[in-house]
Amino acid sequence: MSMLQITRIVGPFSWGWLSDYLSNRISIIRFCACLAALVFLCIYFLQDYIGFFIWMFVLHTILSSLMPLGESATIHALYKDNSFDKRYGRLRLWGSIGFIAMVLAAGELFQRKTIELYPIVGTVVLFALALITFCLSEPKMERRKMVKGELLIVLLNPDVRWFLLSGFFMIFAHAALYVFYSLYLSDLGYDKFQIGLFWALGVAAEVIFFYFQSKVLSKLDAEVILQATFGIGVIRFILIAFLPITSVLIVAQLMHAGTFAAHHSAANKMLQRWFTGPLQARGQALMATISYGLGGTLGGLCAGWIWEVSQPRDVFVMSAFACGLAGMAIQKLRPRRYPAR
Repeated sequence: MSMLQITRIVGPFSWGWLSDYLSNRISIIRFCACLAALVFLCIYFLQDYIGFFIWMFVLHTILSSLMPLGESATIHALYKDNSFDKRYGRLRLWGSIGFIAMVLAAGELFQRKTIELYPIVGTVVLFALALITFCLSEPKMERRKMVKGELLIVLLNPDVRWFLLSGFFMIFAHAALYVFYSLYLSDLGYDKFQIGLFWALGVAAEVIFFYFQSKVLSKLDAEVILQATFGIGVIRFILIAFLPITSVLIVAQLMHAGTFAAHHSAANKMLQRWFTGPLQARGQALMATISYGLGGTLGGLCAGWIWEVSQPRDVFVMSAFACGLAGMAIQKLRPRRYPAR
């Protein structure tokens, strides 16, 4: 299972570079979706551990292209149309709705018919995804030759480095939530159905934020929103660690609208300050690599170590501390100079 995280470190930037080089994201998304569907079929023939291990690495390396390239294509289209603030959240919320639908539907199916149906479900979903990619389109990208060292010039900007560091710590903090929250709730005496409701509540909160996102992004600067999300993160994880009663845990889950949805939208908007044109896909991929790849992997490992050697609540204390570090990083951004009116 670690292959999912490992490929988030090595995969997205490679696909992002190829996308910027070819100036064609949709064709790469289409190719990867079809290839992933075909590679998934190997699951029916795998018999040993090494085979599964290699299969997981290859499959997730291919799938790691879809999120950063999909985000880049979406953002490019919305900026061309001058409608990022208004429409991005309305599009992004469908990913959250899809997550809820799959968790509820597949969970119920596997509960009734056993997990042996998983390969069939995976096959159907990936082939459906591959078919849908043929309905995608994107405004024509300006074809410009990649300039050697142009990415390095952007990365030498201290604001970019502080921004990426804040993303690293934010996903580092959430890794503990994604890996150990269900176990934590189980230790507190909640059953599987109740644990599922907690997760559904968090995702529902992010859907609501995405729907009304335009009202927030149009009134506040992205860095102000990010700073607020880090503060909400500190409060959220402290509540989970020290006040694990049902009413407080419900409030903490509703804060997912801030710590995930608001952070995701504001971070994507800020990326456009530095990574545009032939750098856009690589910028998106770099964010995915540093935050979800490195941050998610190291956060999960540290959380696992703390879970073993200390109390479970200390895992979430670590997350609160990481959110605080993310807030300190984003405060290092230099004030923007706005043109005189």
